[in-house]
Amino acid sequence: MPMPMPDFVYLASQSPRRSQLLEQIGVRHTLLLPDADEDAEALEALLPGEVPKSYVQRVTHAKADAALHRWQSRGLPPAPIVCADTTVALGGQILGKPTDADDATRILRALSGQWHEVLTAAVLVNPATGTRQSACSVSRVLFDTLDDARIATYIATGEPFGKAGAYGIQGVAALLVARIEGSFSGIVGLPLFEVGQMLRACGVLRKI
Repeated sequence: MPMPMPDFVYLASQSPRRSQLLEQIGVRHTLLLPDADEDAEALEALLPGEVPKSYVQRVTHAKADAALHRWQSRGLPPAPIVCADTTVALGGQILGKPTDADDATRILRALSGQWHEVLTAAVLVNPATGTRQSACSVSRVLFDTLDDARIATYIATGEPFGKAGAYGIQGVAALLVARIEGSFSGIVGLPLFEVGQMLRACGVLRKI
């Protein structure tokens, strides 16, 4: 008799936004976060000559490998593991998380009045079957033209830090975004259309 599918997933991400997006579609989840001795930031190091889409997909698969090892070492019950990574690119150049206010200013000046890409890769690993699904959502975002006063005011909110491209569209930065083309949830950090397809394929998401 086949084992019943679990009614939850593991989310291998420290992002509260990804957790909120899973809650939005009614998916119960348990966080599967790195141990204290894991260097999670090292996984995000850019390789020479790496283009944005290859980068974000490689990093997400690396995060999935680390999460699977974490799940095995902790002896946890089987359930699908969801991983994701988001990067922002302008003209093929990756804009990472700002290191300080000056770096955030530099990034936001570059984005001012420009279309740029937001790429979010997602990977779902099912330890019970040994299968892996993956997808990459690519969206375009147009920023308003920003003067230094608006940039400084936005940076003062603290929102740019810890976010690729120095902004979070789900927050105050919504006031800076003139238009988007693509997936709003993908821009936030977890493309729900693609992730929903993965969850249905492994039997976790049964509704809609």
